[in-house]
Amino acid sequence: MGKYYLAVDIGASSGRHILACLKDGKLILEEVYRFENGMCEINGHKCWDSDLLFSNIKEGLKRCAALGKIPSCMGIDTWGVDYVLIGKDGKRIGEAVGYRDDRTAEMDREVEKVIPIKDLYTRTGLAKQVFNTIYQLAALKKENPEQLEQACTLLLSPDYYNYLLTGKYASEYTIASTSQLVSPETKNWDYELIRMLGFPERIFSPLQKPGTILGRFSDAVREELGFDCTVVMVTSHDTASAVLAVPAKTDHFAYISSGTWSLLGVELSEPIRSEQSREANFTNEGGYGYRYRFLKNIMGLWMIQSVRHELEDAWSFAELCALAEEAKEFPSRVDVNDQRFFAPTSMIQEIRSACSESGQPVPETPGELALVVYRSLADCYREAISRLEEMTGIVYPAVNIIGGGANAD
Repeated sequence: MGKYYLAVDIGASSGRHILACLKDGKLILEEVYRFENGMCEINGHKCWDSDLLFSNIKEGLKRCAALGKIPSCMGIDTWGVDYVLIGKDGKRIGEAVGYRDDRTAEMDREVEKVIPIKDLYTRTGLAKQVFNTIYQLAALKKENPEQLEQACTLLLSPDYYNYLLTGKYASEYTIASTSQLVSPETKNWDYELIRMLGFPERIFSPLQKPGTILGRFSDAVREELGFDCTVVMVTSHDTASAVLAVPAKTDHFAYISSGTWSLLGVELSEPIRSEQSREANFTNEGGYGYRYRFLKNIMGLWMIQSVRHELEDAWSFAELCALAEEAKEFPSRVDVNDQRFFAPTSMIQEIRSACSESGQPVPETPGELALVVYRSLADCYREAISRLEEMTGIVYPAVNIIGGGANAD
C-alpha cells in the first residue's frame, strides 16, 4: 500500500477521520475514528468544547498510528461562520461561542446602521443569516470589546485546529467566505467593510487558496503523537468539500449537502447578487477554484436530530424513517425555516405548536413527528429548486444528495 491521506470532517453533530489511499488505481476510503459533537452551555452562552474537539482530532490521529497507517498529509473541514480569537500569547481569548447562541439577536440592526442590508448583499453576495460571523463580531464588539482589543488574529474553526496542530496562523478562503466579510471581487477580506464596522483590521490575515500547504506538526504535537504529518489547507468549509465530491457528469448540476443543515444549490463561475436572489435568501459562498456555491441554507436534519434526542435516542434515524413511512397519510407540514425551530427548548413542542396554530392535526407519535419533519423538508427543497431554476435560467433534471444525511433524505 502507498501513501495515506487523512480527511478530518467535523460537523455540528459529529466528526470523523477518513483515511484514503490509492490501490491499483482506485481510491480506497476507510473510516478510522468517529466522535460526537455539539454545543454546551458555558457562562450563559452556547459554545463548542474546542479543547475536547482538538483532543478528538488527536485521538483519531493516534488511531491511524495504531493501525500502522500514518498519513503523509491531512486536512480539516468544519461548519462555517464560527471563530476564535487568539491573543499575543498564542492562547484562545474567551470561549468558542457557537452560531446557535442568542448573542446575535438584534445585531442585524446594529450592522444596518452602518450599511443597508441590500448594499451588504450586493457587496458580499452573502444572504442575511443572523448567525453569520459579521453579526457575531458585532455582538462581541458590543458586549466584550476588550476581547477584540486583546486579539492579534481571528481564526475560523478549521483554521484554529490547523493552528493547534502546526502553531501557524493562516486563514483559508472557502471558510472565510461564510463570514459575510469577504469580497467576491478581490477574493479576500473586504477590509473597507471591516473598517466601516469598527472591527480591528489587524486580526484578518490575507486569505489562502485551498490546497495551500500550511506546514508540519508543531514539536509538541509531534512528540505527543509520535509521528509527523503535513497539514494542508483544504476547502475547509464542509459544504465546499462535499460539493467537490459530487459525481456530476455535466457542468450544470444541483445538489443538497445534507446534514445538520441542508445546503441546496448549484456551482457557478460568477455570483448572483440580484434583488430577486436576495429576497429569496440565496447566498454565494466561495468554492474551489474561486467558483461560487449559489445556494439556500435550509434548516436540515437538525430538527429530526433534536426530536430523536428528546425521545432519548430510543430509535435510530433509519427506524424513524421507517416509522415516518408507516405514518405517511398524516397530513401536517411546517415551515422548516421558521426561526422558532432554530434553537428551541423543545423541538417536539415547537412542531406541535406550529401545527396547532395553523389548524393542522397535531403529531403525537414518533412516526408522525418524523413524517412532519421529512415531508416539510421535502416541500422546502422542491420550492427552493424551483426558485433556483428561475434565477439561473437552467433546468436541473436531477439533484445529487451528498453528506451524512443522504440516507435520510
